[in-house]
Amino acid sequence: MNMPTFTKENLLLQAPPALTEPSVALVFPFDPKMTPKSKLEPTIKRLLGIAEKQLLMRHPVEVVLPLIKRLQQALRGLNYSTHKRSVAVWVSLSKTGTMYMDFQVEERLFVDRPFRVRDLADCKPSGKEYLLLLLSGKESRMYLHNGSGLKLIKSNGAQNIYAYLNVVPERTGNFSDPADRQEIMLNKFLHHMDQGLAFVLKAYPLPVFVAGPERVAGHFSRITRHASHIAAYIHKNCVHSPENELEALLQPMLANWGRLRQQLISLQLEKAFEAGKLVCGIEEVRKAARCSNSRLVVLETSDAGPAGFYTDSPLDAIVAKVLENGGDVEKLDTGEMGRFGPIALIRYY
Repeated sequence: MNMPTFTKENLLLQAPPALTEPSVALVFPFDPKMTPKSKLEPTIKRLLGIAEKQLLMRHPVEVVLPLIKRLQQALRGLNYSTHKRSVAVWVSLSKTGTMYMDFQVEERLFVDRPFRVRDLADCKPSGKEYLLLLLSGKESRMYLHNGSGLKLIKSNGAQNIYAYLNVVPERTGNFSDPADRQEIMLNKFLHHMDQGLAFVLKAYPLPVFVAGPERVAGHFSRITRHASHIAAYIHKNCVHSPENELEALLQPMLANWGRLRQQLISLQLEKAFEAGKLVCGIEEVRKAARCSNSRLVVLETSDAGPAGFYTDSPLDAIVAKVLENGGDVEKLDTGEMGRFGPIALIRYY
């Protein structure tokens, strides 16, 4: 389902009503633990104004006024004590609902359009956000690309690494073979980098590109516990390369961003299956979704939308339960889920 981004200048008034009953759904960032209420309220007021304007352009005042009042009431009732990062609010003359999500979204507006909880997967930021981990045998750097450019968020120099390993650079009596000593130090270093990546992924659960000399990158690929997040390995020593060169290096791999994300989701399913943490089948996933260890639910994209504004389908009920428990939702193109479809759930591990 195509869900247009809206702005104050683009009210989408040209779109004819798709449903006879007036309805509206708002999806927007809502992170009160990081953003004070005084800054959230103007944003909510702006979005409410856009929704009201579209509704009044499509329906008589006497028909839409009760709906607007219900929407106002739902927005006034938002939970400013939540620890989630975004929210969806949907209202019709017969249905009202609110869903808090623990992932970032872009602003979306549905006016007189079908809305399903699973469609929240399509509301995630469309920009190319990713992590870039640069490795050498002794140093590392971590960059975040938030859609507008690379930003250095973590750096480990040689002195930091030796201090962590508690091993001096000089040869010691513990290692009769310098090559053995180097291999042990590299192994400890890369394990340390993988532990650091775990902390970064908690704050930024994004695809990761890893760049380093072939020996270092290959060794890291064998020991990392985050293979399902690795988008690609680049065999090049570029730990000190300027940011413009790094972006140029990644450009060929970023050309088909949508396909890359699909491949990573498929890889997560395979890794979860190998680890015994994947649940498949509607009934099995329904039972698993009740637990708080549900990390991600994945569905196949379906062109068939609901007959009305909001439909409590079995699949959407499962997605809603996973999101309520702090999980995430993603979609794969039709046919991409293979033996795992039409719905699968990944548990935390």
